[in-house]
Amino acid sequence: MKSPVPDTTPSDCEEGSDCTPLLQHAPRAETAPVCCSARYNLAFLAFFGFFVLYSLRVNLSVALVDMVDSNTTAAENRTSSECAEHSAPIKVLHNQTGVTFPAMHAMWSSWAPPLERSKLLSISYAGAQLGTVVSLPLSGIICFYLNWTYVFYLFGLVGIIWFILWTWLVSDTPDTHRTISPYEKEYILSSLRNQLSSQKSVPWIPMLKSLPLWAIVVAHFSYNWTFYTLLTLLPTYMKEVLRFNIQENGFLSAVPYFGCWVCMILSGQAADNLRAKWNFSTLCVRRVFSLIGMFGPAVFLVAAGFIGCDYSLAVAFLTISTTLGGFCSSGFSISHLDIAPSYAGILLGITNTFATIPGMIGPVIARSLTPENTIREWQTVFCIAAALNVFGAIFFTLFGKGEVQGWAVSDHHGHKN
Repeated sequence: MKSPVPDTTPSDCEEGSDCTPLLQHAPRAETAPVCCSARYNLAFLAFFGFFVLYSLRVNLSVALVDMVDSNTTAAENRTSSECAEHSAPIKVLHNQTGVTFPAMHAMWSSWAPPLERSKLLSISYAGAQLGTVVSLPLSGIICFYLNWTYVFYLFGLVGIIWFILWTWLVSDTPDTHRTISPYEKEYILSSLRNQLSSQKSVPWIPMLKSLPLWAIVVAHFSYNWTFYTLLTLLPTYMKEVLRFNIQENGFLSAVPYFGCWVCMILSGQAADNLRAKWNFSTLCVRRVFSLIGMFGPAVFLVAAGFIGCDYSLAVAFLTISTTLGGFCSSGFSISHLDIAPSYAGILLGITNTFATIPGMIGPVIARSLTPENTIREWQTVFCIAAALNVFGAIFFTLFGKGEVQGWAVSDHHGHKN
């Protein structure tokens, strides 16, 4: 094993600042190889886990169309007459995550070296997007040529296979992994040595007083408001105002998620390269990627309200907006691990709790603002969502942090472990 290479820190850096992306007070082992490594095996298994998770969600939405009685009473018709009709409506459900993301964040707190976090987490969570891309058209094909029951048989079998592989190959920490190489284990443990806490209890009070945490909360809340507007309300706008339903076309339904998947993978690689090779600070990278991933969707969301009856542009704007949102996967979305690796799962649970609120109140507010379903009414809805997204991006830029916070590595008396 090669001896650790000491990390160099500029002499004018203050302790606890984020002027360099490298660890400032601990030696850093040379990067362990990627090929056949335990940490990347974990990333790919997590990828397929989220692939299965979102496949099971989407296929229910598609199969439900065949499951329900065709004679069910139609819902109240609120379709606008401003634009010519292109197709008939169809109902597609959208739902949101539970314990899986916080659990994965908690696992990565022990597995992800600081300079590989963007890559590893973007690979993991991109499985959700690909699961949507694959299962949306595939479930429709299965329902058409076979029967809706085969949708559950197929994806259920895939889920069982993944579960067996996960329980057999994955360990909670590098210390307990059966096949990890000593070199890789040392690389991971040495990179995290000064970032993890040995406290037995959670420092709730300093955690909840932490402004960087609330910066993530605001960004997560704002991003999800636009996210839900794009993926729930914009299709509604297209159906009821533009008289075109993107959900009827499996390919068009999958394109926005495919764009987001590609963007997540590429942005994760770019973010870590900027930190490791170009010496960009962690905070700088998180700020830039959050700004792109929140300002971009805001711009195209506003534009969607001013396109008149051009449903082709609406599809294009939906795709571009969702794609640009993928930058946030390497922005505020993983800042929980930057500021408090030991409590990343708890922090994500807190931020995600607030981030689910837009999914509950966003559609209600949109309905109250669009009693006549006119284009002008929907412009107001889109502008509100865009303004929230811009506010969240600015708030995170001003108050977000990229280094481990003192309360995350100290005991209750403020002394380092």
